[in-house]
Amino acid sequence: MTSEKGPKDSSEHRSRDAYSHRLKRMRTQGMKPPIAAGEEAPKADASIDCGWGRIVFGQTFANPKLLIETLRAEVPDRRDIAIYVRDPHVVLANAPQEVFLDPSHTYRLDLSTYRPAATHPQGFFIRRLTSEIDAQAINRIYAARAMVTVRPDFFWRQRDARSIVYFVAEDEHTGQILGTVTGIDHSRVFNDPEKGASLWCLASDPQAHHRGIGEALVRRLAEHFIARGAGYLDLSVLHDNPAIRLYEKLGFRRVPYFTVKRKNQINEKLFTGPEADDYEALNPYAQLIVAEARRRGISAEITDAEGGFFRLSYGGRSILCRESLSELTTAVAMSICDDKSVTRRCVEAAGVRVPRQMTSDAGDEAIAAFLEEAGGLVVKPARGEQGRGISVGVTTLDEVHSAVDAAKAYCDTVLIEEMVEGEDLRLIVINFRLVAAAIRRPAHIVADGRSTIAELIESQSARRRAATGGESAIPLDAETERTVHSEGFAMDDVPEEGKEIRVRRTANLHTGGTIHDVTDIVHPKLVEAAIAAARAIDIPVVGIDLMVKSAEGPDYAFIEANERPGLANHEPQPTAERFVDLLFPLSMPAGARQFARDAHKNEPEKNE
Repeated sequence: MTSEKGPKDSSEHRSRDAYSHRLKRMRTQGMKPPIAAGEEAPKADASIDCGWGRIVFGQTFANPKLLIETLRAEVPDRRDIAIYVRDPHVVLANAPQEVFLDPSHTYRLDLSTYRPAATHPQGFFIRRLTSEIDAQAINRIYAARAMVTVRPDFFWRQRDARSIVYFVAEDEHTGQILGTVTGIDHSRVFNDPEKGASLWCLASDPQAHHRGIGEALVRRLAEHFIARGAGYLDLSVLHDNPAIRLYEKLGFRRVPYFTVKRKNQINEKLFTGPEADDYEALNPYAQLIVAEARRRGISAEITDAEGGFFRLSYGGRSILCRESLSELTTAVAMSICDDKSVTRRCVEAAGVRVPRQMTSDAGDEAIAAFLEEAGGLVVKPARGEQGRGISVGVTTLDEVHSAVDAAKAYCDTVLIEEMVEGEDLRLIVINFRLVAAAIRRPAHIVADGRSTIAELIESQSARRRAATGGESAIPLDAETERTVHSEGFAMDDVPEEGKEIRVRRTANLHTGGTIHDVTDIVHPKLVEAAIAAARAIDIPVVGIDLMVKSAEGPDYAFIEANERPGLANHEPQPTAERFVDLLFPLSMPAGARQFARDAHKNEPEKNE
């Protein structure tokens, strides 16, 4: 007996089929990578070293904290990738300052429906990696494509591995390696019950003129894994990579799996986002800080590029900055630094050695006596920065009068100070710890035997402007003329070739000075003096200027404190990093935070 399904039965059957199809699709292409049951359980917490970094298989990790710890083990100059990450939002919530969601799509090729190419490559062929020369050629291609390179011996050691395979495209006439691709067999790595595989590091030589190199490499890898019984071939590709067109042409389709990476210099552009439109308008001092903040995922809103103002925001905390000056510096601390006579009294009370000083209204008799006793004087405005209005090495009363007039152009109160012989040492103190120290030397020129001193200064200024983004130049003013005259020359003289002539007495970068890092050799007594001065002012970020005979010796005299020191002048010391650490401690990597806590516990009591 036969029976026929009526319209209602047929409709119900189609509905059940559609439901089954949707359920199957949810299981195989859901937000969480599937865990299929098999005869043998997959290996837990699986990863594989690819030379340039590790592929970490996120679906094998039951604990997101363990996945984060695995990524923290990433070694320098390498890039680990955690793919198929379950609940990426949970992983990021556990370490938002250390990891980020990679802006890449995952694509999958169903190998059961793969169809070989109708034509074969022309002018080249695909083969397995067979020699160290191949390995060196792969690195050459990686470097040309700005990819992370690998030690050639690593490729060579892996040539017979079952879990990882390298293919290269070779020119059939010249033998030159034209491209490369890497494949990983998931079954071999962690007993993948789905029998999956993945494609990595597809790259071709940018100088190669052959067509279809990338397609031929992908097809060869797909056919290799078909022969091994793999079910699919996955790959991860940046969302805006033009190679997506090739993958879609070959039958790859997007699947909703996610990749997490650790924040490092290699990945920097992936998690910092595009530069703000007015970023380039910032000066180098502000740019350095904004760039460091954005590396950590801290939002940077530029509020006044010309003035160097920007706002940094992270989580629920927002701080307005002007270069290295932030809201954490109080108005009281700023006012102490603003008036050099107040600064001097403040640090002197804390036991910091200061030079003798008086004001210009003390009268000619007192000034003359002071000049005779000191031998040489420094005249400077009580308020001001960047070396403006300062005269050094004043030796006559007439010069004192001229220097006072020049200083009064910047401030009505003028200070007269004994000149301490030595070098100008700038110490950057952040959070009451030394971060950088540098000797600042006054501008000088070297004669070429043809140009006048004025022309040499102009030429030197042009080079300094180019090297510092326009921040440094030698002023052609009365102080420069006086310094040149003290060296025995006039501005229109043409000195003999090779003659070195000092043209400024102050070492400020803005007046053409140069800076030389001495952080590793600075004497502990100088560090103690700088920290004591910072604590006396109670300022979290400050540049302390000392006059020293040598950076390696204990002798010094305090000169001044700068509440907005130029952090960019002290590279490669981590000034911007420590500044951002101060503003946003939770943006520090966990290891760095623990190190800072340990260092604080072990600090001598006098530094508390």
